[in-house]
Amino acid sequence: MSNAKPSVSEDLKWRGLVYQMSDEKLPAMLDAGEATAYCGFDPSSDSLHVGNLIPLLNLRRLQTGGNRPIVLAGGATGMIGDPSGKSDERNLLDLDVIAHNIEKVSVQLTQVLDFAPGPAMATLVNNHDWLGKESLLGFLREVGKHITVNQMMHKDSVQARLTERETGISFTEFSYMLLQAADFLHLYDAFGCNLQLGASDQWGNITTGIELVRKTRGASVFGLTSPLLLKADGTKFGKSEKGAVYLDPARTSEYEFYQFFLRSEDSSVGRYLRFFTFLTQEEIEELDASTRDHPEERRAQRALAEEVTRTVHGEEGLALARQASEALFSTDVFSMDERALAMALAGAPTHHVGAAALGRGVELVEVLAESGLAQSRSQARKLIEQGGVYLNNHRVSDAERRVTTADVLPGGRIMLRRGKKEYISVVVEPA
Repeated sequence: MSNAKPSVSEDLKWRGLVYQMSDEKLPAMLDAGEATAYCGFDPSSDSLHVGNLIPLLNLRRLQTGGNRPIVLAGGATGMIGDPSGKSDERNLLDLDVIAHNIEKVSVQLTQVLDFAPGPAMATLVNNHDWLGKESLLGFLREVGKHITVNQMMHKDSVQARLTERETGISFTEFSYMLLQAADFLHLYDAFGCNLQLGASDQWGNITTGIELVRKTRGASVFGLTSPLLLKADGTKFGKSEKGAVYLDPARTSEYEFYQFFLRSEDSSVGRYLRFFTFLTQEEIEELDASTRDHPEERRAQRALAEEVTRTVHGEEGLALARQASEALFSTDVFSMDERALAMALAGAPTHHVGAAALGRGVELVEVLAESGLAQSRSQARKLIEQGGVYLNNHRVSDAERRVTTADVLPGGRIMLRRGKKEYISVVVEPA
């Protein structure tokens, strides 16, 4: 392979990020930095999730090639709900909740895109600013008359709700694609926007917008979709799905975020490296070879977790995630960041001990038995004698050992471990 840096379009194609493309002219436009591209997000939550990362990272890939990115917050469309990929009608949100969510998400966007002034400056817009002012009659005249019901009925997002599910589709959600098409038209008029990005389930909405701009302005605009990010069971990664991984550390800690990617299966890690990182083709192919030849080393998983965590949470967040990952086995836990320790122990069962009792000293065998790590004091004593008990990651060999205030870690916790995987977080209660 040549060491020459691939063009924007070549890189997208190599990474498997091109699923549908509306026109063969699009690659040349991207490579020339002539695209003003937008993607939208639904502000039904105060945090984006890993499924949103793919189109956002695609915007960043375009931005590094000189193209201008626009992120659209669906302040208006979020009040309706996109039926794409959903089996049920969405709950309707009020403006205050949506405004709060947009404010929170805007902070996450600055981690991914460059909003500094310049020709490729990223822009955040809210479609409530224009759709919220539109009258029903005006909307029907300017938008509705150009898109036939026949066209809308043939879109996959509508067909799935009509033929595959019992819930049907309300007129409210049926109108969603017209509102999204109106967004494309507005952004074309206001910013010269000529490209919409999205996941493959957005293709019907995107092509409706392309048609509306063509009919009303006589202009050619484009659409580009990427494959949906799916879990191992084939379901979509989304805010409302179980197991959602959020970008906001208050929803998913830096440690949990890092661990999510670190746990990637060998069969998926190569694809994730292409989708979620800016590593070069040569670097990714070298990691592919490592996964194939030495899977036990998990180099690709570590590189993936580090790169994505750095992108979303910065160097400080990555450092916290690394510390938390080491905390469960490091013998130097007293020097660790308090928040990193809290992250590492967040999922562990807890056992409470009073500070006054620790001041006097509590028998370790008693703590083991009462916390559930041992079934009885005699079993606890036997586990210690066999070398299977760890206090703050140090093996305990003395069955008479007492737990005292000197064992309390930053944040008021003590780590107890039986064997390699059974943890208890001992929480110290104030006197």
